[in-house]
Amino acid sequence: MTAPDTAEVLRRTRELLAAHPPATTGRTDFLKARFDAGLAWVHYPEGLGGLGASRSLQPAVDAELAAAGAPDNDPRRIGIGLGMAAPTLLGFGTDEQKQRFLRPLWVGEEVWCQLFSEPGAGSDLAALGTRAVRDAGSGAEGGGDWVIDGQKVWTSSAHLARWAILIARTDPDLPKHRGISYFICDMTDPGVEVRPLRQITGEAEFNEVFLTGVRIPDSRRLGPVGDGWKVAQTTLMNERVSIGGSRTPREGGMIGPVSRTWRERPDLRTHDLHQRLLTLWVEAEVARLTGERLRQQLVAGQPGPEGSGMKLAFARLNQQISGLEVELLGDEGLLYGDWTMTRPELVDFTGRDAGYRYLRSKGNSIEGGTSEVLLNIVAERVLGLPSEPRNDKDVAWKDLAR
Repeated sequence: MTAPDTAEVLRRTRELLAAHPPATTGRTDFLKARFDAGLAWVHYPEGLGGLGASRSLQPAVDAELAAAGAPDNDPRRIGIGLGMAAPTLLGFGTDEQKQRFLRPLWVGEEVWCQLFSEPGAGSDLAALGTRAVRDAGSGAEGGGDWVIDGQKVWTSSAHLARWAILIARTDPDLPKHRGISYFICDMTDPGVEVRPLRQITGEAEFNEVFLTGVRIPDSRRLGPVGDGWKVAQTTLMNERVSIGGSRTPREGGMIGPVSRTWRERPDLRTHDLHQRLLTLWVEAEVARLTGERLRQQLVAGQPGPEGSGMKLAFARLNQQISGLEVELLGDEGLLYGDWTMTRPELVDFTGRDAGYRYLRSKGNSIEGGTSEVLLNIVAERVLGLPSEPRNDKDVAWKDLAR
């Protein structure tokens, strides 16, 4: 069967709008109809929110719907589900898992979080110690239950999430990369405890999650037992693209507010600040265009290690731009709007004040893979440089020094 072309995809988009006028159709009902019409993510298979079309056709669909006043699915609120859980489900999920999870995920009825990092396994994620032990005699569902015990940390949206993507150690006798399995965890199950982590911004956007005797049926495992590291790599590569390679207009993102301040407040200008702003403006535009090129490469397949480079640039630029903005504002840059401890639903860089942007951007070089780890990935997998000496790759996890 021939994949739909631009004309066919736009025809289906107009049929959707005619059958479900945005002005008279409820938001959730419209989003469900859009998913069922294959216009959620057109490159996904039919029946799973797509049409098996080229990924390059999605912007045309989005533009047509936006012009008609159609609602979007609030992608910033459900970014972990869209950017990390969905492509992993598509790549490794069973047919039943895809049918169960993808539609409510895309519509936004179910929020997802990511249970990867641990207090002792952040940069070295493969050293994780959360255990999953099989209780083969439990129930008739799948191959029995897995019993999970451990702690996860830096979990965005855990206080909002219904589901989590989780990696846990299923065989401590194997080297650390080979004894891990990948699961879908119900955040409402007994034994899941979410505690807020207050950040330098005053908010608790992140959480720590304690797992005590949490039972996960084997039917909610993604990929083979012990092959969780391979599955996790799909999640991580998509995560870095979603963080560092999101589509933005010119002067979108962090460069926008400081550019507006420069134009509106000539009294703040100095020659030195002008030179620094020009340099960062050019670098931000280069990063934006590089992101466009990366998205075009995605048309041909899955994201590769190049996403690590984009995420590196994203973190560095955000920190440098926000620092320049605080300097430009002088005394005003030291003000901070609100230290109230809240648990927000999303991160809003451009809708807050300069002090918030400066403080929050400090986390950009940690979250989604530290900049140090990403530099290693770029060196080894993009530039082809020799890897750093490692003496722990063939040692059983249980024998590693901790």
